[in-house]
Amino acid sequence: MQVEDERRFVAPPSVAGKRLDQVLAELLPEFSRTRIQAWVRQGWVTVEGRPSRPRDRLVGGEALWLRAQPAVPLADLPEALPLDILFEDKHLLVINKPAGLVVHPAAGNPDGTLLNRLLHHAPDVVSLPRAGIVHRLDKDTTGVLVVAKTLLAHKSLVDQLQARTLKREYRALAVGRLVAGGTIEGPIGRHPVQRTRMAVVSGGKPAVTHYRVLEHLPEHTYLQVNLETGRTHQIRVHLAHIHHPLAGDPLYGGRLRLPKGSGPAQIGALGGFRRQALHALRLGLTHPRKGTYCEWEAPLPKDFALLLAALRKGA
Repeated sequence: MQVEDERRFVAPPSVAGKRLDQVLAELLPEFSRTRIQAWVRQGWVTVEGRPSRPRDRLVGGEALWLRAQPAVPLADLPEALPLDILFEDKHLLVINKPAGLVVHPAAGNPDGTLLNRLLHHAPDVVSLPRAGIVHRLDKDTTGVLVVAKTLLAHKSLVDQLQARTLKREYRALAVGRLVAGGTIEGPIGRHPVQRTRMAVVSGGKPAVTHYRVLEHLPEHTYLQVNLETGRTHQIRVHLAHIHHPLAGDPLYGGRLRLPKGSGPAQIGALGGFRRQALHALRLGLTHPRKGTYCEWEAPLPKDFALLLAALRKGA
């Protein structure tokens, strides 16, 4: 919404007793309730010409005026770098993210990121929060990632994430032998001492990870992992918390553990795999415009597949 796109409404009688932010969310379905609440708090919404609070109740018939500021343009520059596109339409862009690709620019990674590539591929995302990126994968995690291209899609994806209806299925190689599947529940927050790490801590955000054993390998277990929540480093932190970190994880994995009797192929494969063995295999969601369920899958990357093959050969 640009500043000149002023919105004026008359609250219908049917909204009597409802909160202002709730009524505006119904009148402006393309915007999230969180965003609307921010506008109200910043004084960009008036009721009968007076500033109000999100929780104020309406009686119906009030004149509502919304005059929101435009989104602050991103300072990041578009870059003509490749994207591995699995699907694209007017509302969504689904990509297969490779290892080494940072999602957002940050200290140490000012350019060459997914965001820079998006700004070149779909310039209109500059007007969306975070350029339409509603969830992310760590730099060295591979696989399916969805980006919103419209406000309608952005709100829909955020709502699906909050409702935990967006399906995210991963493949992971954990160190050690997990006998059976299970669920890990533990709040995740910043590590109290090592600030570059996350950890299961009291006061952290609720986090739930489900896992199922797909294959037992010497000193490793190949897992299917499904996320119920989406916290930073969630799978990596939760598996490390139960003493089965991801193979190759430089932050949470600890020292390299080689299976007994490992040959040159297994030693080389494990020693040369210098990232977390984690791949976002499948993503499913409800299309924001069509209302139909959609699902996409990204094949296991070559380095992960070769690592599995070497460990199976050793078995």
